[in-house]
Amino acid sequence: MAKEMIEILHANENNLKDVSVNIPKKKITIITGLSGSGKSSLIFDTLAAESQRMLNDTYSSYLQQLLPHYGRPNVEKINNLPVSIIIDQKKIGGNARSTVGTATDIYTLLRLLFSRIGAPFVGYSMNFSFNNTNGMCPHCQGLGVIKDIDIHKLIDFDKSLNNGAIQFPTFQPGGWRLSRYTESGYFDIEKPIKNYSDLELNTLLYEEEKTPDNPTSNWHKTAKYIGLIPRIRSSFLEKDQKQYKKELDKLVDEQICPHCNGKRLNDTILSCKINEKSIGDCANMPIGELKSFLQAIHESKIQTVIDDILKRLSTLEEVGLDYLTLNRTTNTLSGGESQRIKMSKHLNSSLSDVLYIFDEPSIGLHPHDIIGINKIFKGLKEKGNTVIIVEHDPDVIKIADHIIDMGPGAGANGGKLTFQGTYSQLLNSDTATGAALSKKHNITTVNKKFYDFYELNNAKMFNLKNISIKIPKNALTVVTGVAGSGKSTLITRLFRNKYPDSILLDQKKIYTSSRSILATYMGFFDRIRTIFGKANGKSPSLFSFAGEGACPLCKGKGIIKMDLAFMDDVEENCELCEGKRYKQEISNYKYGGYTIIDILNLSIDEALEVFADMDLKKILHTISEVNLGYIKLGQSLDTMSGGELQRLKIAVTLLNNTGKIYILDEPSTGLHESDIKKLIQLFSKLISKGKTVIILEHNLSIMCQADWIIDLGPLGGFNGGELVYMGYPNGITKCSSSFTGKRLLEYLS
Repeated sequence: MAKEMIEILHANENNLKDVSVNIPKKKITIITGLSGSGKSSLIFDTLAAESQRMLNDTYSSYLQQLLPHYGRPNVEKINNLPVSIIIDQKKIGGNARSTVGTATDIYTLLRLLFSRIGAPFVGYSMNFSFNNTNGMCPHCQGLGVIKDIDIHKLIDFDKSLNNGAIQFPTFQPGGWRLSRYTESGYFDIEKPIKNYSDLELNTLLYEEEKTPDNPTSNWHKTAKYIGLIPRIRSSFLEKDQKQYKKELDKLVDEQICPHCNGKRLNDTILSCKINEKSIGDCANMPIGELKSFLQAIHESKIQTVIDDILKRLSTLEEVGLDYLTLNRTTNTLSGGESQRIKMSKHLNSSLSDVLYIFDEPSIGLHPHDIIGINKIFKGLKEKGNTVIIVEHDPDVIKIADHIIDMGPGAGANGGKLTFQGTYSQLLNSDTATGAALSKKHNITTVNKKFYDFYELNNAKMFNLKNISIKIPKNALTVVTGVAGSGKSTLITRLFRNKYPDSILLDQKKIYTSSRSILATYMGFFDRIRTIFGKANGKSPSLFSFAGEGACPLCKGKGIIKMDLAFMDDVEENCELCEGKRYKQEISNYKYGGYTIIDILNLSIDEALEVFADMDLKKILHTISEVNLGYIKLGQSLDTMSGGELQRLKIAVTLLNNTGKIYILDEPSTGLHESDIKKLIQLFSKLISKGKTVIILEHNLSIMCQADWIIDLGPLGGFNGGELVYMGYPNGITKCSSSFTGKRLLEYLS
């Protein structure tokens, strides 16, 4: 019987407090609890880390060097541990050349299909790759898009070259690149650009590389002159430079390549067809349409390839990604979409007795789509696998055979086992999760009168079908619809283009490292060091663990890495500073009775009582408002949960309280249902200050609190992009064509 359980004994990783727990094998176990309660510490940092570490130990020392390194987690023992496969929210990597088709290997199989039975024959499989010089469109180099620089965004025509007419870094007065124009001898550098002749403007912008005829004495003898547009294109655009990405994005308009119509391939390759369709046509079809096309091909010699493609396409449908095309670049996918693509790969596996670990797989999914992923979890279990899911979504939690709840609070107030049992037992338990899941919900019935609106008319882009919307000012608008229905295109692209002062809080991850702590990320550590410096008559640098105050042995890291050659590196607390990061003498200097080390060990709420500085108190108060009052000032960002990092971003947004319109993309990500209430209070506070809040969201309890709902759909991809409903929330439950309305009605009842 014992072998039927994974036994975790005395786990103390991060905030875990000596947790011992049994997890049933070949069942679906769901881990619940507040954001920061210790769910990830137990499942990812302890269970998954130990499973991966022990698996890596079975490989040769050479292979171990190539694999990710997992340190030994702070746990006494784990018994009956299966091999684990972790399906997390990390986005699928890749650049503009990595697509859904290449990431799933479906495009590789399509290439094989076309090289075998496509007519006329134009070459073997590799020739059908848009990353191969024999196959790519020569005009866009296989990217499917051409980037054009908007000269009116690049040049301020009212200014002269000497006065900063070129609006791009390193071309400003004093920048070395500007001298390539001011010293060329071609221009009157004090003349406004609007007064240039056509020839002068063409020379400035488009001239091909050449040696200038009459340059000034400051001109570098071997330098060549080249127009602004080709220079920026070759130096920045074609090199995919990260350094000036923000500035480039402002200048550049991206258009579908007019030569290949976005198909990425050259004319020869596109001339090869099966049933009148090229491989480029196939890559631009939504999954369902591509399936129908392939089912109509009857060629016995290639049937195994067709069957394999169909099987992979079906699994993408099952995980709710039927709206995607194979040509979609992976760097445009959300974390939820990336996770489901990874999920689809494992569905076709015949592996058994494996431990599958999922990190909030409901992220980015409309309640309508959750039915599909729940089938996947059940399917994996039926194959004889163990499934563990860290999750907040009630519709996923319901399918659990076994539930483990962590808490009771978050951070230092969490890390304990608060419940184990079934879903019905959880509803009756004395836990925050039980209370949140058994709570009755009501939709807003008071319809506020609105007089002013932000309008967006005739929105057409990607799958949007010429729709017009209006968003009430000084209100909470929730934009809903299944994944791929067009929400992000409508709001984060087109609406923001019309109202560029909108402040967007998206799902991009915060960069984390052991060096970045809460106080440095939120920008108030400088202020604290200055306060300590003044109180002690010392330089503020003395109170920096990255500067003068650093422990000489660990250089302010608090840990020492021991390189054990072919074995895993071992991390240990620095024996000199005992993990405190600072040199010994720092304990002689205090403020209000606290050393800088004491201060970094205080929680946000505790620090609010210590400092009198009003600017500092404002920052700390804002962090507390997003329900992170329990986090320590010196906590490393790489030990925070996804939900905690998401709320930190909200705090930053609230502090930069400059805009009138706030757009939040799925702010409920990583949040427990009981935290949603506090999130809504934050939105109400912004609205009371005269702000307009627009939220792209799938969370039903947030929809219930909206002043206005815009629902897109009815489905995703080509079957989406229509305005299904716009108006007060209580009206959407009566809209028969809205999947959101149907699910909201079920939720309320």
